[in-house]
Amino acid sequence: MAVNAEINVTPMIDVLLVLLVVFMISMQFRSILPVNVPPPPERSTGRAAPQLVLELKADGSYAINGSATELSALPARLHDLAAGRNLIFVRAAPRRPYRDVVRAVDLAKGAGFQIVGYMP
Repeated sequence: MAVNAEINVTPMIDVLLVLLVVFMISMQFRSILPVNVPPPPERSTGRAAPQLVLELKADGSYAINGSATELSALPARLHDLAAGRNLIFVRAAPRRPYRDVVRAVDLAKGAGFQIVGYMP
């Protein structure tokens, strides 16, 4: 007596045919029954605000989107920029001490930024 190792695909074909019939009938009901669909969201024509990048340069200075900022003025500047935004990116020079990066992230979080992204 030999063992039959073939896969029986008949039940799978039956299920697929039933699904095909169900979807065909549902398309007919779509034109008969009213369906409440929410309107598409309105697209704003204005441009998105530019992304903020806090740079920690190799010489020990700080810059926000390329404009130099002193460490003493950094918390106030970040607080002003955090209005209406919750995302900032931090880019540090490769040789910059890690404590400076942590300090900058803490200042950004304290200013109101909820999401801090790190850039290489």
